[in-house]
Amino acid sequence: MEKYITSITEAIGKTPLLRLDRIKAHFGFEGHIYAKLEYLNPSLSKKDRIALGMIELAEKKGLLKPGQPVLEMTSGNTGTGVALVCSAKGHRFMCVLSKGNSPERARMIEAFGGEVILVDQAPNSVKGMVSYEDIILVEERAEALVKETGAFFLNQFKNFDNSLAQEPAAVEMWEQSEGKIQAFADFIGTGGTFTGYSRAFKRFDPSIRCYAVEPYGCAYYKGEVVQGASHRIQGGGYAKHMDNVENELIDGCITITDEEAASMTRLLAKKEGIFAGFSSGANLMAAVKRLQDSDKGKHFGIVINDCGLKYMSTNLF
Repeated sequence: MEKYITSITEAIGKTPLLRLDRIKAHFGFEGHIYAKLEYLNPSLSKKDRIALGMIELAEKKGLLKPGQPVLEMTSGNTGTGVALVCSAKGHRFMCVLSKGNSPERARMIEAFGGEVILVDQAPNSVKGMVSYEDIILVEERAEALVKETGAFFLNQFKNFDNSLAQEPAAVEMWEQSEGKIQAFADFIGTGGTFTGYSRAFKRFDPSIRCYAVEPYGCAYYKGEVVQGASHRIQGGGYAKHMDNVENELIDGCITITDEEAASMTRLLAKKEGIFAGFSSGANLMAAVKRLQDSDKGKHFGIVINDCGLKYMSTNLF
């Protein structure tokens, strides 16, 4: 066993890769799905990686000074990750959240010592469903707070260190699968995970197919833009180009309905013992659809983005 660690940040990354043999048996498809268990990071999501990566790179560049407050706008998972990292590094942390996000995330941020600023949803938004209009309101509040407090704004939506921080996870998946990955699918939020993984995979093998996963009804990258569309898959599906998405990496788009995402999330728990959130179910559904169609027999990689404990106030479980 490895010796003890001296900071919780050392526990970020190096997550297991699970081959979903029980899901394969359930559906009877040819090929395999490999799931990167990112929900096993300390604050229960893949965003711990970008929280640590963006903060440490900002420190190295001299953009984030010792003791300077940190501010971020988030759908929640990045906020919990940044709160954890700031706690370990001694930075004050302020987090701006839409009231449309599940309350568990705000409570976790506060538990880590972060300060949560909640922003009302846009007039036409549906409670519990964060639209792009809601994100704009959150961004406006965040920018105002930066001017008021002098905090360093991580800004995961426009910070290209976001995708850089996800590349090591893709390298881990490649090595853990013994170089077997032939396709990859990821739900588009900020785009950092999709771009980071896809960029790394295509360096290993340019023929690897990388699919953008989007909610049904607001699939921007598929060309089906519906402004203000609402869905239950939290953390993405904003029906707009995201700065961290590199379009040339997209080999195809897969749309997933709310019910498909929810049912697959529940199936993950029952069949594989993986207690995850909506977007993880969306990723699994996307892989299953492809393995039943144009990618029969391939080895598919997906990410388990966060933990189901963050959705207990919803009707997911």
